Amino acid sequence: MKFKIINGVVYDPTQKINKEKKDIYVDCGKIIEPSASEQYKYKTSYDVDGMIVMAGAIDIHSHIAGGNVNNARLLSPEIHSKFLEKNLRRKKNLPSFNSRWTSEGTGYRYAEMGFTTVVEPAILPVNSFLTQLELEQIPMIDKAGLGIVGNDNFLLEALSKKKGQSYINDYVAWTINSSKCLGLKVINAGGSEFFKNGGEAESFSLDDIVPAYGVSSRQILKSLNLANEELKIPHPVHVHCNNLGMAGNIKSILETIKGAQGRRMHLAHIQFYGYDDKGKRGFSSGAEKLADAVNKSKNISVDIGQVMFEKTLTISSDIWKQNHSKSYANPDKWIISEVEDGGGGIVPYEYKENNFVNALQWAIGLELFLLIKDPWRVFLTTDHPNGAPFTSYPELMRLLMDRDFRNSKIDGINKEVKEISNLSFLKREYSLYDIATMTRAAPAKILGLDDRGSLRNGSVADISIYDPKKPIDKMFSSAEYVFKDGDEIVRNGKSLKYKKTSTQALRINYDKNIHKKIEKWFENFYSLNLEDFEVDENFFENNNFKYLKTR
Repeated sequence: MKFKIINGVVYDPTQKINKEKKDIYVDCGKIIEPSASEQYKYKTSYDVDGMIVMAGAIDIHSHIAGGNVNNARLLSPEIHSKFLEKNLRRKKNLPSFNSRWTSEGTGYRYAEMGFTTVVEPAILPVNSFLTQLELEQIPMIDKAGLGIVGNDNFLLEALSKKKGQSYINDYVAWTINSSKCLGLKVINAGGSEFFKNGGEAESFSLDDIVPAYGVSSRQILKSLNLANEELKIPHPVHVHCNNLGMAGNIKSILETIKGAQGRRMHLAHIQFYGYDDKGKRGFSSGAEKLADAVNKSKNISVDIGQVMFEKTLTISSDIWKQNHSKSYANPDKWIISEVEDGGGGIVPYEYKENNFVNALQWAIGLELFLLIKDPWRVFLTTDHPNGAPFTSYPELMRLLMDRDFRNSKIDGINKEVKEISNLSFLKREYSLYDIATMTRAAPAKILGLDDRGSLRNGSVADISIYDPKKPIDKMFSSAEYVFKDGDEIVRNGKSLKYKKTSTQALRINYDKNIHKKIEKWFENFYSLNLEDFEVDENFFENNNFKYLKTR
């Protein structure tokens, strides 16, 4: 279908277009730039006079599928209504039109906010087949996943026996290919294995040793970072650091930044690592130290994991951390599971404005957003659902863009936090151009998704259009139009149709001799056969997986 979007105000950092009136032309699902003599052929037009036009938004880190997500749904069905607006206005002929925190509801709600691609950041290889099947069922948005490594026994054995970097590279490549993922996720490297071997220490630092293997968290991270680099995987290793959520853990993340040794590394939900141990409560903001380190380290990118004040669930494959957190469950119920090379924990939780710790977490996240200077290296996340559901993004954008609104919210938080936090003194306000960078252009670039996050010629026609007459949070909560692959899927904030979408993945070349070694290992130590770990795309609809090239 050919159509044009006319009279819109365009923001596209990939072309350095900032608040420019520009018409957008779409043909066969792609954005094109027709010659003047061809423009008359575009009879269908959307006149969006004065409205904001951006590429479809991309969420780099959101837990939307997999075993932990489904266990969370089973544990706390009462939370579902909190994840999406109560008064849904979708057409009743849509499959699961009134669904909330389900596969369909996830896709609908993301699309209604103007998102067109979302990354599930923690796919456990043992659960990859079921996770990919669930991702396939999420409509409206393209998906991708990151494969978890760092506590897997085959890797730890290879490091312990000094098998060499090429051996590890081949194993990493097999892991990504077999799980149909886009990159690597490391979660508390060695920490879960430490816990499963009976470790009860209150912390597990970068140089602590994994029992039975004699390797440190630092060695694990270094070997995986090298593998990521040598395999030319576009997205840097996506790291969940040691000691999440603990007072004084600022030391862990600063050491992790140093440990990258100048290589590219992405640090996830860094709000949960921005904690110093100063003050009378032994818990304080480390945001300035952390932001300074990120600003100086051009090899480092981050997402925030902003806390917002509402009921939610914490979901993580960091078993060690979740086991420590279960005593804070609200209500008092939780799940801790252990499986081959991983597991997970689900703990319900409510963040409250008057709670000292919660209010400081909220302030630290915003401080990090405002103090990290480069919007190409900091990404909008709540670590859904850990800090808050992704439906909190519109309010979060307003907090970043509107200082008066931000200060009004500061007035309502715990008084002690208000007195010790520097947040009210930070004058920065994000611009629409900054938002377009942080939520469109930058995530596409860092994920290696070169065909999106942009309105340039040849890009996929993923387009979001907003009404600037609305307050910022209302505007980003309900897009006026959203196009996915050139197909209109949302109008006036309402999903119009059920659209099947694709999953982005990598195919990496490697020495297939590693396969026999992995197969032997599985036969000796695992309850499942090797083929159970390898996602068979024949179970999926044609063209569900779209494969990217390594760089």
